[in-house]
Amino acid sequence: MMKREVKASVKDERLVQKRRDQMIKGAVQLFKQKGFHRTTTREIAKAAGFSIGTLYEYIRTKEDVLYLVCDSIYDHVSERLQQDLERKQGTLESLRQGIANFFHVMDEMQAEVLVMYQEVKSLSKDALPYVLKKEMEMVGMFETLLQKCIENHQLSLTETQIQIIAHNIFVQGQMWGFRRWALRKLYTLDEYIELQTEFLLAGLTKFQPKGEQNE
Repeated sequence: MMKREVKASVKDERLVQKRRDQMIKGAVQLFKQKGFHRTTTREIAKAAGFSIGTLYEYIRTKEDVLYLVCDSIYDHVSERLQQDLERKQGTLESLRQGIANFFHVMDEMQAEVLVMYQEVKSLSKDALPYVLKKEMEMVGMFETLLQKCIENHQLSLTETQIQIIAHNIFVQGQMWGFRRWALRKLYTLDEYIELQTEFLLAGLTKFQPKGEQNE
């Protein structure tokens, strides 16, 4: 897993994580309201509940906050996809659970996801490759889930099919965040998850050899 190092002068890792979580929460709301460039580090510190001096004990630049937002999304997705999957690896149930967990993270972190995509242009030239790399690592988690289903003879897919299906799952999860204002008028989150998962699994059966479809 690639992570950009954001240096802190504080050595207590639990305190660093706590303060950075506060910082992310406050900064995301400010970035949504004012944009990255119009938001000051002093405003971020105030929204996080501590002084500007304390802020600089945990980051070096305002840009670091956007990297932390990106890493936070990745970490939550990674953690959630591992929940309840170990004993069901390689089954369609593990795939269903992975999809549901991912969609729930996209719902919970809607603000962070929107800010990441809106403000990545504000970062340095190294930022876009970093964000795209993190995206591909998240897509790769679904490729792994699909590959384990293949190894367990639950699915029969080519490498190309695995890749496009993993990307489809990723985009469908993001769609709930980007289009939630419209989708929530039609579905609850659980209904949306169920519909998208059924569409996905129905499509996957078309890729199976005829004999396996009837088993």
